[in-house]
Amino acid sequence: TILFVDEIHRFNKAQQDGFLPVMEDGTIILIGATTENPSFELNSAILSRAHTYLVKRLDQEALAAILERAERLEGRERVLAPDIRCALVEQADGDARSLLNCFEQISRMSVSEPLDVAGLAKLTARRPPSNDKSGDWHYDLISALHKSVRGSDPDAALYWFARILDAGGDPHFVARRLTRMACEDIGLADPDALVASIASWQAYERLGTPDGELALAQLVLRLALSPKSNATYKAYGSAREMASKTGSLPPPAHILNAPTSLMREIGHGAGYRYDHDEPDGFSGQAYLPEGLKPCAHYRPVARGFEREMQKRLAYFAKLRQRRLTKGRIE
Repeated sequence: TILFVDEIHRFNKAQQDGFLPVMEDGTIILIGATTENPSFELNSAILSRAHTYLVKRLDQEALAAILERAERLEGRERVLAPDIRCALVEQADGDARSLLNCFEQISRMSVSEPLDVAGLAKLTARRPPSNDKSGDWHYDLISALHKSVRGSDPDAALYWFARILDAGGDPHFVARRLTRMACEDIGLADPDALVASIASWQAYERLGTPDGELALAQLVLRLALSPKSNATYKAYGSAREMASKTGSLPPPAHILNAPTSLMREIGHGAGYRYDHDEPDGFSGQAYLPEGLKPCAHYRPVARGFEREMQKRLAYFAKLRQRRLTKGRIE
């Protein structure tokens, strides 16, 4: 017995488990169809017992063949002008059902003069672009925008930005993701990118749609053409990993506050050197927990403003070495 279940993701996890015994003993051959990502919506037990096939959108050649077949079945071979046929295929946007609906609508209409592309647009509605706000397609478009910005391609980035808005995407969501890009992929290579992101986001909130969308478009171009660095992103990840491994190690005693005499007696603040009183405003003291070896989490790249950060790191490393050498001599 073949059991075909359309939109199988609408079954909850417990209901999906009901298929397992009869799948395993061969009572049924289960065929499920879903418009959602099965990795998220279906039980792993079902997925492990099944093959997954991806059904892609129809290309224009396939749609043209479907239209030709529909014309033949209706006895209206080649009644439509070539430009009308091309327009119907294009506005179907990969959806055969939408194409056939439009063809059926035209077939039933009586027009007083030959139909042209402009007349077609008045008679039939273009299929709305796909944008399931909680589905893969929504995140695929956002991913395309993000990677285009990361890849420093302003034209592609602007195209995907326009696609997202054209499909009904929320500009506030886009603004939040663009701000994330400024932190993750640009960072201190262009510190003003984050400032520009917040300013563009605020501009959109004040202007609204459609005027405020121009501020976000400007931000897309700015971020795409900014120097790129993920050094801050990687440094934060490295620091988080070290923090999780080192547990509850306390700060070294010399940098602990000592507001009371008892705290001073037990060594809090002992030996702390106030950096502003030191030569060059730098003491070179250790600030990590005792016994924890220093680790270079932040490794700036030689792009944009991070070239200056490289110089500053090298400068402080030189001062620190000089302080250590002086301490050994003394």
